[in-house]
Amino acid sequence: MSENTNKPKDLDLLNKMKNLPGGLVIIPLVIAVLLATFVPQVFQIGGYVTALFYEGNACMMGFFLIVCGSTINIKQVGMPLYKGVVLTGIKFVLGVLLGLAVGKICGPTGFLGITPFVMIAAITNSNGSLYISLSSQFGNATDTGAISILSLNDGPFFTLVALGATGLASIPFKSLVATLIPILIGFIWGNLDAGFRKACATAQPIVTFFMTISIGAKTNVKTILTAGASGIVLGLISAATAVIFFFVFNLLLPKKERNAMGAAVGTTALNSAMTPAAVAEADPSMAGYVDMATAQCATASIITLFLAPFITAFFDKMMQKKQLGIYSPEGWAHEKVVKAE
Repeated sequence: MSENTNKPKDLDLLNKMKNLPGGLVIIPLVIAVLLATFVPQVFQIGGYVTALFYEGNACMMGFFLIVCGSTINIKQVGMPLYKGVVLTGIKFVLGVLLGLAVGKICGPTGFLGITPFVMIAAITNSNGSLYISLSSQFGNATDTGAISILSLNDGPFFTLVALGATGLASIPFKSLVATLIPILIGFIWGNLDAGFRKACATAQPIVTFFMTISIGAKTNVKTILTAGASGIVLGLISAATAVIFFFVFNLLLPKKERNAMGAAVGTTALNSAMTPAAVAEADPSMAGYVDMATAQCATASIITLFLAPFITAFFDKMMQKKQLGIYSPEGWAHEKVVKAE
């Protein structure tokens, strides 16, 4: 009997997921949401299961930031900062403009029950976890490093600023520092130790897979039914902004740095559902909108959670086919195009 016959079959699942556009995000996400919808108790067993698959998002993201920080070359430190500022800026500006447009055209009640402040909350907040996951497939370390600035839109701060409710708003310096520390640990260690950098590069897809499960474990298909059509429309509008972010972001980047990651911020943060309550605290007249707004933001986050990977993958494929940006002869991903041909 030949030696090959005795070998167990290798399913090569990890590489198959990596080769599928957005696969490292979409596949674990679908699994987690289905489990959370039909057998939610599976995440509440306790012990290591609950700690990893339900409560582990923050921990896994911290580890992932160390991994990503290790791949940032000391000569490239300026680009992550620049990308973060640009992405945060265009998210904020577009969110405010859309919110003001809704208020001007439709008044304070908005359209389909989507009020101006809900529009601002949904558009100005991006899903940092999903952005980081997508950056591992469609960007590089400079894109991942941008999260240190992009994380500023994670929460009600920009929504409150946009609404003029500055009395209760303060820049979340602690949150920013907490995001920067793991990146700095990886950055310093990775630049001092090539072996550590190599080990982190191998671990990145594994961390991405399990981090995405903990994101999906907190969402539920039933949430869509609560907000109805308005939540779905809000999610589709948020996802559609990915097209604008893609083109504007690339206009502001050097040609060899242009990629699909602008589309990756066309999302609504998972925790944006907490923003309406914060807005109501700042302006009690908004209290009557809180329940519906919370469900709408939660629904929008689920919609964009599923659509963003496909939209980002579409633009990445387009750039790869036309050999633009990072796939151009001077871009770092040009080899991928050559191999594909």
